[in-house]
Amino acid sequence: MEKPAISEIERVSRIFKVLSDVTRLKIVLSLEAGERNVTSIAETVEMEQSAVSHQLKLLRENNVVKSRREGKTILYSLDDHHVLDILEQTFRHIRHL
Repeated sequence: MEKPAISEIERVSRIFKVLSDVTRLKIVLSLEAGERNVTSIAETVEMEQSAVSHQLKLLRENNVVKSRREGKTILYSLDDHHVLDILEQTFRHIRHL
């Protein structure tokens, strides 16, 4: 592996911090199947919409999810499916233990 720059190490650390929260992790996994609105996400993760919206903001700020407007509805999706690769490898690791 090529030696990462300090700025890259810091970005990786931020991503892991964002994904370390159970609620945010559930939200990310709920988007695996595709775009969803906040109501649908909130129902899936069994949380209030306001709490989910707050977590989505943090995920957006860290480029884990993206949003787009369709009429009055805002739809959320994964910004980059590499995040699922990271999670898949992590789940494989914990199942191996």
